[in-house]
Amino acid sequence: MNAIEVEHLRKEFKVHKSRSGLVGAFRDLWTRRYTLVRAVDDISFAVKQGEIVGYIGENGAGKSTTIKMLTGILTPTSGRIVVNGMNPHKEREKFVRTIGVVFGQRSQLWWDIAVQESFRLLKKVYRVSDEQYRRHMGEVIDMLEIGPLLDKPVRKLSLGQRMRCELAAALIHNPPLLFLDEPTIGLDVLVKLNIRQFLKQLNERYGTTILLTTHDMSDIEALCERVIMLDEGKIIYDGSLERLKERWGQGKRVAFTFAEAVTSAFLQQLTEGLEVVWKKGEQPNVWVSHVPSGGVPEVVSRVAARCALQDIRIHEVPTEEIVRNIYEEGAVRG
Repeated sequence: MNAIEVEHLRKEFKVHKSRSGLVGAFRDLWTRRYTLVRAVDDISFAVKQGEIVGYIGENGAGKSTTIKMLTGILTPTSGRIVVNGMNPHKEREKFVRTIGVVFGQRSQLWWDIAVQESFRLLKKVYRVSDEQYRRHMGEVIDMLEIGPLLDKPVRKLSLGQRMRCELAAALIHNPPLLFLDEPTIGLDVLVKLNIRQFLKQLNERYGTTILLTTHDMSDIEALCERVIMLDEGKIIYDGSLERLKERWGQGKRVAFTFAEAVTSAFLQQLTEGLEVVWKKGEQPNVWVSHVPSGGVPEVVSRVAARCALQDIRIHEVPTEEIVRNIYEEGAVRG
């Protein structure tokens, strides 16, 4: 069964277009010109119950607009949305009790009161019984390790502490579906790891469906087997992360640490005819080559035969670079 079903979804905004110059400014006072901006352009996808799906794209691609339509905040211009078997805009009160939402740059906690008081207020909003609250939130508080934070006002928490409390607040009513919009933005590495581990446990223990939007590809790699890529309001890829790597992560990165300084011209001449791209590394005497699949042995052989080497390291192409290359080219190859 699907937790989310989207068919031919479109969202358009009417944006004021200013005329240039002083005369244009005066004319705008009397008659305004508008242009139609299509933030989400005829997208369709489905998310199965229990899936963790990464929903990624550049700034302005339409990610947050989609999330706002799926959660009932925005009404679509056209198209069909069914979330947890309901229309988010027509069954609003019933619907909100079946979802949890965390926006990384917005808070649902009250700033000046203790965290647990915010939890109690949300408990009443969602009409959660005392027994359900004690049983479920006891587990969530333990998993997120926020017990010592419950008596502190939200304004006194660090960003990492607040984000863990935001996650707990979104789960007070134990929703089957969780929307996360940039949940790890601005957090340090350790806090990110803790949040990722918690989300994995949540998914395994309760079967919670998670739709994750983020610019941090390490979040996607750690949590998601499937990704949906959005560009200019259109879906340009929907499939497994592994398949994306196989199609676009062709080749390897080979990092050479030379005993003596070498030049780019020398390396290009050395690997002539092999379609190798050389880039200067961050460390002294380090050069990194992007080598096509199957070409690593020949490149290493040629370089080792002519140069004194201190180290050689072979890496897969990072997912972040693969995604960046896709957006630079504008579409995913069939």
